[in-house]
Amino acid sequence: MTHVTLAGLTPSHWLLVCVALAVVCGFEFVNGFHDTANAVATVIYTRSLRPWVAVVWSGFCNFLGVYLGGVAVAFSIVHLLPVDLLVQINTHQGLAMVFALLGSAILWNFGTWYLALPASSSHALIGAILGVGLANRFLPGHGAGLGINWSKAGEVGLSLLLSPLIGFCAAALLLLAVKRLIASPKLYEPPADDDAPPGWIRAILIVTCTGVSFAHGSNDGQKGVGMVMLILIGLAPAHYALNLRQDAAQIARTNEASQKLAEFLERSPRHGKSDATHAVRAAEQIERLLARQTSYRSLEAADRWELRTSLLELDAAVRGRVQLLGNRLDHQQREQIAAWRAELVRPIEYAPTWVEMMVALSLGIGTTIGWKRIVVTVGERIGKMHLTYGQGACAELVAMMTIGLADRFGFPVSTTQVLSSAVAGTMTANRAGVQSATVRKIALAWVLTLPATMLLAGLFLWLFRLFV
Repeated sequence: MTHVTLAGLTPSHWLLVCVALAVVCGFEFVNGFHDTANAVATVIYTRSLRPWVAVVWSGFCNFLGVYLGGVAVAFSIVHLLPVDLLVQINTHQGLAMVFALLGSAILWNFGTWYLALPASSSHALIGAILGVGLANRFLPGHGAGLGINWSKAGEVGLSLLLSPLIGFCAAALLLLAVKRLIASPKLYEPPADDDAPPGWIRAILIVTCTGVSFAHGSNDGQKGVGMVMLILIGLAPAHYALNLRQDAAQIARTNEASQKLAEFLERSPRHGKSDATHAVRAAEQIERLLARQTSYRSLEAADRWELRTSLLELDAAVRGRVQLLGNRLDHQQREQIAAWRAELVRPIEYAPTWVEMMVALSLGIGTTIGWKRIVVTVGERIGKMHLTYGQGACAELVAMMTIGLADRFGFPVSTTQVLSSAVAGTMTANRAGVQSATVRKIALAWVLTLPATMLLAGLFLWLFRLFV
């Protein structure tokens, strides 16, 4: 399939493209109504906005978040898979992998939504990716250790573990600080049925709802973008393996970065079995393919795939060498290598505008549907008291800042877990207490998400490989 272009797709391949894109849109649609509570629960329960105004506005902001949020998180998720799987994505086995991980994530998301549990869509997708990676390890012809990019998995796992703890502690501390600075009992008591919030607190809640919605779109929506790109690269590799819109200057910067990184590999100390020979050969291949090129469109279809493979292999080798060297590299060296790597992968870490629009619409529309189940859980069932104005503002502000920082550094975090933990933190700080039964259910869903989706994805991969 390496030579396949859009014009060369058969009717059966076009059908597969449509089905695959529909599955991704389905994942983002479910993600939208599953995670709506992350942004709208506080404005609804503090009566800052009417429910349908809140969810429509949140849906629009989720749309903008996907469209304007870039692709850093998208490819952070994609690179959980090891290089050997990414360079085989243009095979039937690669497509089976994508279908398996999306199917398991959708099934788990829908199940936890039905049970009104604010579980993490991020955990579900990451668990599914780990599941297909592990299943791939035990398929014939694959050696031990090839199933998962454990380095990237460790980074992602740490961000998912720390973000809810940060949400809980930061929201609790913020509420305690606010109570010291603003001595208004009305802010820390449940609002009456006909009571409207003060104008300034309402403005804060609407702003934070907007920020969390945008951040949710730019973080969770990017995951769908990454999945769509895997599908397109797998089905029409000659067209989507490289960003064909890049100009001659961008191509020259990629070639220069490749040579600089190859020099780094050759001169830096080697540890254990680390060997730069294969990576340097990949850099030589990149230089050969890019010599005097002004456009990727002038490359033959097979050369485009070969270039993509070489870029992935060189980047993986540099990432591994940097990790091996650890503190032996100073801050300036790390910054320079990171800049070179960013230029190196720019031709392969991209998304067409229509992909971002499609995912953005799916997430935005999904946000406006099915919101009530999770909203009720966040607003009424985490704490023993109704959510107060102060709690809502503090929880949303912490969630917005935490997720926004995660977007800035390309870390995939769980929007659901950050906000749920922040709400629990404010309940604790306000001495309102938490409902232990609900918290246990949320914790159980949190603990089970990774192993359950890993198992489902492994089973689906085995089934889909029989039919795809």
